[in-house]
Amino acid sequence: MSKAPELDPAQDAPDVRRPQQHAVGLPAVANSIRVVGAQAGAKRGLPLLRDVNQTGGFDCPGCAWPEPLHRHPAEFCENGAKAVAEEGTRRRVDPDFFATHAVADLAEKSGYWLGQQGRLTQPVHLAEHGTHYEPITWDDAFALIAAELADLDTPDAAAFYTSGRTSNEAAFLYQLFARRLGTNNLPDCSNMCHESSGSALAETIGIGKGSVTLDDLHQADLIIVAGQNPGTNHPRMLTALEKAKRAGARIATVNPLPEAGMQRFKNPQTARGLTGRGTPLTDLFLQIKVGGDLALFSILNRMLLRAAASDPAAIDRDFIDAHTHGFAAFAAHHGIDDPTGDDAALADAVERTGLPAAEIRRLLAMVLAADKIVVCWAMGLTQHKHAVPTIREIVAFLLLRGNIGRPGAGVCPVRGHSNVQGDRTMGIWERMPDRFLDALGTEFDFAPPRDHGLDTVGTIRAMRDGRVRVFFAMGGNFVAATPDTAATEAAMRGCRLTVHVSTKLNRSHVVTGARALILPALGRTDIDAPGGREQFVTVEDSMGIVHASRGSVPPLSEGMRSEIAIVAGLARAVLGRDDAVPWEAFAADYDLIRERIERVVPGFADYNARARVPGGFALPHAPRDGRAFPTATGKANFTVNPVTSPEAGPGRLLLQTLRSHDQFNTTIYGLDDRYRGIHNGRRVVLVNPEDAAELGLVDGAFCDLVSEWSDGDRRAPHFRIVHYPTARGCAAAYFPETNVLVPLDSVAEVSNTPTSKSIVVRFEPDSGPDGDHARGEPAGAARA
Repeated sequence: MSKAPELDPAQDAPDVRRPQQHAVGLPAVANSIRVVGAQAGAKRGLPLLRDVNQTGGFDCPGCAWPEPLHRHPAEFCENGAKAVAEEGTRRRVDPDFFATHAVADLAEKSGYWLGQQGRLTQPVHLAEHGTHYEPITWDDAFALIAAELADLDTPDAAAFYTSGRTSNEAAFLYQLFARRLGTNNLPDCSNMCHESSGSALAETIGIGKGSVTLDDLHQADLIIVAGQNPGTNHPRMLTALEKAKRAGARIATVNPLPEAGMQRFKNPQTARGLTGRGTPLTDLFLQIKVGGDLALFSILNRMLLRAAASDPAAIDRDFIDAHTHGFAAFAAHHGIDDPTGDDAALADAVERTGLPAAEIRRLLAMVLAADKIVVCWAMGLTQHKHAVPTIREIVAFLLLRGNIGRPGAGVCPVRGHSNVQGDRTMGIWERMPDRFLDALGTEFDFAPPRDHGLDTVGTIRAMRDGRVRVFFAMGGNFVAATPDTAATEAAMRGCRLTVHVSTKLNRSHVVTGARALILPALGRTDIDAPGGREQFVTVEDSMGIVHASRGSVPPLSEGMRSEIAIVAGLARAVLGRDDAVPWEAFAADYDLIRERIERVVPGFADYNARARVPGGFALPHAPRDGRAFPTATGKANFTVNPVTSPEAGPGRLLLQTLRSHDQFNTTIYGLDDRYRGIHNGRRVVLVNPEDAAELGLVDGAFCDLVSEWSDGDRRAPHFRIVHYPTARGCAAAYFPETNVLVPLDSVAEVSNTPTSKSIVVRFEPDSGPDGDHARGEPAGAARA
């Protein structure tokens, strides 16, 4: 086991090599073993790898990809091993650490350095005008929060944020506490990622979740993967794609960047993957312009309708007539009665997508040859102004051929955090429907607030304007995950109190309100045994399967508490001894929480028994289970979505933010992105060589990135230019370093999700490095 780094490495001098054309293989295995050994050591690390994603073990704290029914002894990926290693580490952040490091000094450190220091072990408090975090007891911490909340003019002056790591049981109690306090201010990380998916799917099919299972992927004839990089963000998905490929599926990849994982997969669980060439996955790579996906699916739908004029089998008219609404208006929008516009529509699609017409026609041929189609997507589709119309058009694409509600077909939004979908199911949403609030109020004998609360962007605006004075975060790294870094950090500093329930240090702990608390929580890997009686929690994966999770290793400190115990203790301190909810009983026996959940949340009947079944249970999904669509019309809805796409203008490029391979969301595991050929650095911008030549951007030179918005420019200084095979007119750079470029008010229609995948930027001469830029911190961030 290695020690935490003392020095904060520079991140602006990377070693740049050729991008790889395959993913995983022996390097991933070796890196997994190395990282776990360095963080946890063999004695602690081996049980963690043995139990992660296994029946009777714990759910990986990384992505939400589901586990197969028959699990491999090593049912984890390289990035899952990194997540487990970081949480299962032996490194500790104790009171001596905070005594040594002033908050102002910690604010100068990179997110990578902060995260490498180890697990938080004891509650700490930053007093008003204080310079250092100092130890505080749990009771005193709860009393401090209670006093601040009691001093507010309205409960709506508090916001309660949730990260996708939070278990079902903790999330249910957390939203119950917030609503008993009197507010629906329950922003969550989904507001920044798949909110666009939920908005579009709820409107069109009646449920804001994907409709497929792993078996559906395995049975599909055609899988379209759009705006997603499974090789880094959901590596275990590659195994499912490989299985589908070997069963005869074809795969089309739609992305502005070629990604190694979708080119060739070297499965480390097979001899072919470890020593051979692996499996080619993509049959057709469509290198689309950033934000061109609506135009692509729109022209596909027009072409399908035109094909049906001569071949009725091109669309499933029986399904359309029986199960959908709005087809006539949709067809008219796509010119079903006016073929004279087809050439102009195709030319427009070619311009907006950057794809040759021949490639679009080739994709159409693949669609017409496939009986069963699945469309998968992630942030590359959801973080645009027109994200919701794009996903509506994808749903229409599937409805045209009856590809929802039957095996081997459907929508597959791939969630990025291990229980982000479960948290929403449990009520973590600022706009829960009345039927949920009615059931919650009946179960706990109170009147939940009905006015909609604040989402993530709304919370930042409210903190900025002084309307939210207390910010409480259940996990996550809010200031690093959100847009417009300078504005967000200034808003956070305007609060009276900021509280973070966390396992490890992150940037949000050093950007504080007048007073601040850090409350150390148990993680997925930790044994949770209140009163000596071991408990388990449950999570919901990206495909709606709920299953148990049990920690494997002893906590590093008795000062840590489970998220459930933290919520219960806080609720009792805030709501008082007379509050009728049995918070103490819930904290001692999680079965009691699940008994209440099953009486409030549909689909959880006999919860305790089914949670103990190996593999868990599937939640009901009306479109998938019986082609029933609980929409306003009672049917699946076709929608009319005028084609639009972002435009950069002369001398500008469209920038998308993305993760490196050494990263999970805002957690930076290391400074390499080996599949893209970037090593020992993160402050890079990837630019197509032809665009670079036109703009005079020399490979290896440094520049400032400047985004443009109606309220002024935003600057991210000192980025190394890397010539890279991106789509023409497009560039890419890592977040959170480039979050500073995303305007707070640049959001998706309907969902209010930040538009982090389509930022108009210009390139200006390098303003030079200083300490924070070289280490990778977001430029323009307010300092303590």
